Amino acid sequence: MIDQATIDRIMDAAQIEDVVSEFVTLRRRGVNLVGLCPFHDDKTPSFYVSPAKGLCKCFSCGKGGNVAHFIMEHEQLNYYEAMKWLAKKYGIEVKERELSNEEKLAQSVRESLFLVNNFANNYFQDILHNHRDGQAIGMNYFRQRGFRDDIIKKFQLGFSTESRDALYQEAKKKGFNTDYLVKTGLCYTRDDGQVRDRFWGRVIFPVHTLSGKVVAFGGRVLNTADKKVAKYVNSPESEIYHKSRELYGIYFAKQAIVKQDKCFLVEGYTDVISMHQAGVENVVASSGTSLTSGQIRMIHRFTNNITVLYDGDWAGIKASLRGIDMLLEEGMNIKVMLLPDGDDPDSFARKHNATEFQEYIAAHEVDFIRFKTNLLMTDAKGDPYKRSEVIKDIVKSIAVIPEAIVRSEYIKECSQMLHVEERILVSEVAKLKKEKEDSSTTQRRDEASSTTTPSPTEPSGNQGEEGTHASSPTGNPKAPSATESKEDHTAQALWTSNPLYTKEQLIIQQLIRHGEKVMFIDEETGTEVTVTEYVVSELDLDGITFSTPLFAEVLRELRQHIGTPGFIAERYFIGHAQPTLSRLAADLVEEKYQLSKYHSKTQSVIKEADRLHEIMPHLLGDYKMAIVDMELKETQNQLRQPAVMNDPALCMETMARYKQLMEARKAMAKILGDRVIGA
Repeated sequence: MIDQATIDRIMDAAQIEDVVSEFVTLRRRGVNLVGLCPFHDDKTPSFYVSPAKGLCKCFSCGKGGNVAHFIMEHEQLNYYEAMKWLAKKYGIEVKERELSNEEKLAQSVRESLFLVNNFANNYFQDILHNHRDGQAIGMNYFRQRGFRDDIIKKFQLGFSTESRDALYQEAKKKGFNTDYLVKTGLCYTRDDGQVRDRFWGRVIFPVHTLSGKVVAFGGRVLNTADKKVAKYVNSPESEIYHKSRELYGIYFAKQAIVKQDKCFLVEGYTDVISMHQAGVENVVASSGTSLTSGQIRMIHRFTNNITVLYDGDWAGIKASLRGIDMLLEEGMNIKVMLLPDGDDPDSFARKHNATEFQEYIAAHEVDFIRFKTNLLMTDAKGDPYKRSEVIKDIVKSIAVIPEAIVRSEYIKECSQMLHVEERILVSEVAKLKKEKEDSSTTQRRDEASSTTTPSPTEPSGNQGEEGTHASSPTGNPKAPSATESKEDHTAQALWTSNPLYTKEQLIIQQLIRHGEKVMFIDEETGTEVTVTEYVVSELDLDGITFSTPLFAEVLRELRQHIGTPGFIAERYFIGHAQPTLSRLAADLVEEKYQLSKYHSKTQSVIKEADRLHEIMPHLLGDYKMAIVDMELKETQNQLRQPAVMNDPALCMETMARYKQLMEARKAMAKILGDRVIGA
């Protein structure tokens, strides 16, 4: 679909630190950058980005690769979709051939749902700006709220008329599938079979993903006279939308959150929009739902600091306290601010500019534990039983904080505020932590006991010594991601069960890293011999071909490029149009450990590239030894079979083969210096 020349231009232009930093806050660590992994619940930075190599890697969950792999995993795209994403970012024109009808039908459901949402988003905006009702009703509502035209366009606000199937009819004219309209929640099917719009008669607030795709919609009714009609209607859960993982406004706020190193958390759509208009852009909304761990992790990727804005509704504040405990558990620094009576973030922002807003927050925001203590103790005043319950509640909040030093400081402060001995609070916190640890241990034990033995196509989740999954050189087969097919995963599992897999992988690793480098000069001809040429000649000499198809394909392509001017194996394979090869290359060139500045300046560490004349003969020797050992084992098994034992001629032939293999093994061991690996 995209030619190799275009792929090369995209990969040359794409800077991995530039792309990753759109989704993860990165900080410099030596020659690399590090941040919280976006692919798992990461509380301490384990996601490394190497600008020099153009690679990223999480050394906890194992996910990573080149810039295309990152986008594939993060945005759940296939390889060509990821390439188009990068091309758009860097302004590179992508010329594609027209898809056949069969290929159009084969487009993923996820892509189709996003296309439907994009159509609906454009439709709602067009109605707002160009339809008579949109201008008279929808635009009038937004302007009454004080929203400027530029803000309305920025947040892509829209309107849906009173007609109950206008969107559906327009979508059908454009050729959109009814099933996808229903799956996204834009429409629903009545009992009588008629299809109706979900958002008719409402102003529309599109919900964007972290990368800016429209994933859902919120609709507010303007006629509130009918109490039976819900004020707000939101998109239902779908294959692309999970409410617990999305935050309204995160796409527009992420850069400001990083710059300010703080995130404001509010409740609704209009709160976010009004604060943006006032110049406070580092703000997101939970859209009226309780905070979830997924939403918290999204914020945590950009900052450790969060301020929750309340509108003074005490009942609502108390109900949300439990959710804020989840923020503490993630190790975040939480502050709370109460707005003046009668104000919510929306109305307060409309009365003040950015400077006034920020100054008010700085003067009135309070540490969460102190805020919670004051709030609950006010209610419990004069009631010993309520007071004891409050103390227990506050101790629970302190107990979830992961940092011991922070817990200790809170205990000291609460001891003074609550007039309770510090040792008692320490004891209670320790007891709660032990209960939680015991509960977690029991849960893990129950889960382990209920887990069935995995089949060959469903490898277990065991990890190697460095905690990486199977795509790394030393790991076991990883579970397939959304961008990998089940067939690919099954093949990977079968390959790694091959006893020669690791030996072949080590050779391929060196070929990808150093294939074009000169290994030695042939004394007879005076010509330079590259690593690839050496490996090819050694394998051809013994008639050996790699047993792992993926490795065999790498070697085949390396053969084709022997003598090609300017060919660099690492660059060629990392940017390969075949995703399995590019991901393999990315995995094999990654290095977890980085030399310290001290060792980098000394001569005590010899670089791998300078030892190829030693490394490659040993790797090939070990590989050939492993092949001989496999044949020896097979020959031994043949000698035990009755059919061989009862046939003198066949038995003698098999024994002669066994003797020949043993002699070959001894000769190899001598060449390797009696260094036998994997025997």
